[in-house]
Amino acid sequence: YNVFLLNDDYTSMDFVVEILMKIFRRNVQDAYAIMMEVHQKGRGLCGVYPYEIAETKVHQVRIAARENKFPLKAQMEEA
Repeated sequence: YNVFLLNDDYTSMDFVVEILMKIFRRNVQDAYAIMMEVHQKGRGLCGVYPYEIAETKVHQVRIAARENKFPLKAQMEEA
């Protein structure tokens, strides 16, 4: 399953990079590139995972965003 982060007008770019590094285990360069894709194209591919892992990643993003008062959303789609 593909996991995407979705753009919004409130979540900071720094927070998106932090999420990509912590939850999706991306290095700084990859995290920044994906963040820019989210910002410019409306969504960015974070990774491709088996169903259960993709579901967990989406849930982890939701929890981290809520704890930090951001509306950041992740979604999964069949690859």
